[in-house]
Parts: sequence; structure tokens; C-alpha cells
Amino acid sequence: MQWIDFPIFNSTNFLSEFKANEISAGILLVNKPLGWTSFDVVKYVRSRIQKKKVGHAGTLDPMADGLLVLCFGKATKSIDQIQSLTKEYNAKIKLGGSTPSYDAETQVDQQAAYDHITLEDIEQKLLSEFSGDIQQIPPMYSALKRNGKKLYELARIGKSVDLESRLVHVYSTDIHSFTGNTLELTINCSKGTYIRSIAHDLGIALGSRAHLCGLTRNKIGDLEAKQALEISVFDSLFKQ
Repeated sequence: MQWIDFPIFNSTNFLSEFKANEISAGILLVNKPLGWTSFDVVKYVRSRIQKKKVGHAGTLDPMADGLLVLCFGKATKSIDQIQSLTKEYNAKIKLGGSTPSYDAETQVDQQAAYDHITLEDIEQKLLSEFSGDIQQIPPMYSALKRNGKKLYELARIGKSVDLESRLVHVYSTDIHSFTGNTLELTINCSKGTYIRSIAHDLGIALGSRAHLCGLTRNKIGDLEAKQALEISVFDSLFKQ
């Protein structure tokens, strides 16, 4: 990525270059594990590479895994630029039931039939309603803030607020499989797109209900998850 003025560390060059050269600023590609928050990863890595200034370029939900881009030192100035890049996700959507969080973090609270849905129905809805510029309402279970409080904090105590829709862009959707009530696809989209909201809204558009039951971020711009470091690498090289 030519506009990035800092070294990028991945699974290929991290072992040989980072620790040996005591780099003061750079970008780390990390594979976020399931169940971890993005900030969990930031804290974990920061304590091991012993850099005071570490931030991530785009949140991944606890129920998602895949590419998390960390910036440290003066490279944190690149966060906004990295966040603005196109994202690619592998998503797994389960039809027949929706959840308050729009994913598997919370229990199904609304059910609906899905036997009437065909692959052709899904293809048509994705093309007509979930392609190009779309207006999307973020889920209540999100890190967006209202009056200084994160929405998921309000949601967990049973409070709800009216949220305005916002414009996002879906560049492409490629279906890999539709078996039983489970749909698997790849989505390329803009910054700020909630895949959970796509899953939830697609269920309603199909005359049913749905929620996201799996999500992996493959890419941010040209940066790829297959190049990312596993968390175990840090345990093997750095003391707590």
C-alpha cells in the first residue's frame, strides 16, 4: 500500500524484523480470535511489544474473527486512512430466527418460517436491496455512542434509542452455499457497513427472520487475513 509510510509486519517478516530492529512505529496484521474484543487484542499486544501508543483500524465484534490491523507509535496517524478502505468478509447467515444483537451473541427472540425461501429469492434480494448505495440502521448492540454511552451498554440494560439510517456501499456479494437454513457468502463493502444489519434486514426482506452466525474479515484494502499473525506468536516472543 504505497501511501502508508510505515513498515507493515505480518506472519512472514515479523519474526525476522520487528524484534531484531526495535521498530518504534509500524503496522501489525493480527488474526483476532473468536470471543475477544478488538480492544482485548490491543491491550494484549501492547503489553508484549511494550509500545505505549497502540490502536486498531476498525472494530471486529467479539463473535467475529479475522484481520485486525493494529498501528503503533506514529503509525496511529494512519488509522483513519486504513479504516476508510474497502472491507471483505465471509459471512454465515442463519434464517428462521432473529436476535436482539443481530448475531449469535444473544438468544433468538423472534422466529419465522423460512421453507418458502429459494436461492433465487436470495440472489434477487441481494441484488435489488443490498447492492450499491444502501441506507442502513446500525444495530443497538454496537460500539456507537449516544450521549457518551455506547449503544451496547444501553441495550444490555434494556434501553433503546431511535437510530438514524446512514449511507453505506456494498460493492459485491458472492453466495457460496445455501443449505437448509444457512447461507454462506462473501461481502465486499465500505467503511461503516454492519454485516449483522445486512443479515437481519435480509431475513425481513425475504419474509422471514435471520441473524449472523459467523463472520470472518478477510481483507482491509490490500491487507489480508492470510498474512496476519496469530496471537500465540506474541506469547512465544514476549513476556507478559
